Amino acid sequence: MNADQLAATQRETCVKYGAEFFPAPPSEKLGIAESARRGVLPINGLRHPPVGDTSGWYVWAGDDLSAAADFFKPLHIEHLAEWCPRIQKYLGLAPGWRFLIADDYEDVWFDPELLKNR
Repeated sequence: MNADQLAATQRETCVKYGAEFFPAPPSEKLGIAESARRGVLPINGLRHPPVGDTSGWYVWAGDDLSAAADFFKPLHIEHLAEWCPRIQKYLGLAPGWRFLIADDYEDVWFDPELLKNR
């Protein structure tokens, strides 16, 4: 999928859920767990407000969210297609949004707690 197609898909996802479109540029980073790369389900994502060169996105798979300092690996968004392409359509959701997906399941919702100071 080229950049224009991806942006269009992300905008469609935002419209579907009534969310503001807030792009996550390919040069920015997200935090992603190895479990997402291995194809574990469900896949969870949440977006805090961006800071510096980070998009605010954190993605993990499975039922457990670890507190270990090395649980999330920094990854430039441009490399996400190699790690976990199925989540790319959600990355246009603005800070405060979350998603949970599995094979035939999709849940997307706004969580105002994500906008509070961390």
